[in-house]
Amino acid sequence: MEWSDSWRGAFRIELRAEAVNLAWHGWPVLPGTYPAGARWAGREGAEHDGPVPVHHDWRERVGTRAEQVATWWAGHSYSILLATGHGVDAIEVEADLGRRAAVALRATGVPVPIAATPSGRWMFLVATGQALGADWVADHDVRHYGEGAYVPLPPTPFQHGVVHWRVKPQICAWQLPQPGVVLDALTEAVHAPADYGLVAADRS
Repeated sequence: MEWSDSWRGAFRIELRAEAVNLAWHGWPVLPGTYPAGARWAGREGAEHDGPVPVHHDWRERVGTRAEQVATWWAGHSYSILLATGHGVDAIEVEADLGRRAAVALRATGVPVPIAATPSGRWMFLVATGQALGADWVADHDVRHYGEGAYVPLPPTPFQHGVVHWRVKPQICAWQLPQPGVVLDALTEAVHAPADYGLVAADRS
């Protein structure tokens, strides 16, 4: 799909408003590249499979105030990237496991912000803290994004859709649980029946 200037213009205001809102709540957001043709337009003409930071020195820009964040998106429909390891980490899983874990979390009364990509990956946003066990991560196709990494946040565009919230941060009053809370839910989800939560989780 060809991403035209008019398409990017239509999303510019929404992307900017969301980036500023996230920064105002203390989330370290950065401008990312956008889809162009079959792949992603990156720095110096490089191609990537997903959005990457626009600035080479993005690590030095982490923690920029909301006022400056607003200027980054002025006139540009950049993707929104979250620099993990600075108060917010992300635990990424495939969609089926994500639905099951979301149900387990709801049952405990602990809402967690969850974003999903058009490619079928769910990202649970947690406080920066403990790392997940390497064996557990490898066995269940789980990825933990901490310091030195980044993940896309809504409404970042992909080739066939946009990143969207399954559970918005407002639902948990912008409070993030420790990674162990999500790990416990994922562990429960792994051992749950095959049809566990497939309907309930879609109500998130």
